[in-house]
Amino acid sequence: MEDKKLLEDQMVFASATTTERSVDKVIEALVSQVKAQVEEHPLDLALIFLSPHFRLVTGDIVKQIRTILKPRVLLGCTGEGVIGQDREIEQSAGITLIAAHLPNVELRPFSLQSMDWEKVLGDPATFDAKIDAPEDPKLFVMMADPFTTPIDRVLEAFNHFHAGLPMIGGLASGAHRAGGNALILNDRVLNNGAVGVGLAGAIDVDVIVSQGCRPIGRPLKVTSVDQNIIMSFEDKSPLGYLQDLITELSPEDQDLLENGLFIGRAIDTGLETLGRGDFLIRSVVGVDQETGAIVIDDHIDAGETVQFHLRDASTAEEDLEMMLAPQLLYQAPSGGLLFACNGRGTRLYSHPNGDITTMQKVIGNIDLAGFFCAGEIGPIGGKNFLHGHTASMVLFRPRGSDLMPAE
Repeated sequence: MEDKKLLEDQMVFASATTTERSVDKVIEALVSQVKAQVEEHPLDLALIFLSPHFRLVTGDIVKQIRTILKPRVLLGCTGEGVIGQDREIEQSAGITLIAAHLPNVELRPFSLQSMDWEKVLGDPATFDAKIDAPEDPKLFVMMADPFTTPIDRVLEAFNHFHAGLPMIGGLASGAHRAGGNALILNDRVLNNGAVGVGLAGAIDVDVIVSQGCRPIGRPLKVTSVDQNIIMSFEDKSPLGYLQDLITELSPEDQDLLENGLFIGRAIDTGLETLGRGDFLIRSVVGVDQETGAIVIDDHIDAGETVQFHLRDASTAEEDLEMMLAPQLLYQAPSGGLLFACNGRGTRLYSHPNGDITTMQKVIGNIDLAGFFCAGEIGPIGGKNFLHGHTASMVLFRPRGSDLMPAE
């Protein structure tokens, strides 16, 4: 009886990946890998991510996974590529699954489908009824369809009604039109809205958002703006400032401008010193040669502090290593989820398994699953945002284990 109690109290994660194509072989591969790791532990939470090759048979796969593994909550979605424990599968068929036994952890799944978004996102009672969050939640995990979900407004609602609570996740990818992606909630396969789960209880989470950029130049105050058009920095045109800045860059950094130019919005303008992690990174998408204004892919207000940024594979790897480095102070995570931009992978790195390789180097070969997203969800400066170009992740440990130094 005592041995059984110890078994029930132990947090266990198991991950599985397959490139099989037939449903029978997919189920056999995923189930055998998971069962070999979880043994007799009952499963509480499972997440599955499928490449678009399996869109038409997603329902069959979900039904069999639910029947055989019997997780209390099953979530997932389709993604352009999927990420397993030790590999990233791009431009080919693949499925990745992570399942967990989470003793004394409360799980509250939710879905936001075709509905009156104005009412749901604007009314506290309606929002609470839809989300049905557990008491004292630690984390929300959410996947959403980019074509049918007003994701910025959804995140604003979570930031308002659950201020300071982190959310991690991503936008389903791989489809080119509404209805093409699949979202999974238990035995349901949906094609719109969002699905997710709130977690509370005996679990600790570390949420990490690696934006893969480094600042250049100096912080600047925005003095004139029209929605997403910045017309002046400290009464100088952005184009004029950029022209001066480019002449000061090294030839190597000038070459990086071919990868695009990014701008960071300071989350806390009260900080005396701003560095990586203090900025919300957005893309510069246009320049007006006549007025000297620049256009970014986000609305911005006068008075904000910004700084230009560059991005390349070396910077992305370095940033991810830096963000993961504090994990070395503690025992290894029990498991994790990784939501990476579909512009990363081999589109960014010159080798496969770019982010997974870095994670393994820093924190070891933990059980993990994820996918390449059309946008990643994660917190910066205590608020949840939709990102591009990031590796956003959550690492799970039993409650209190983050206080115990690694041996």
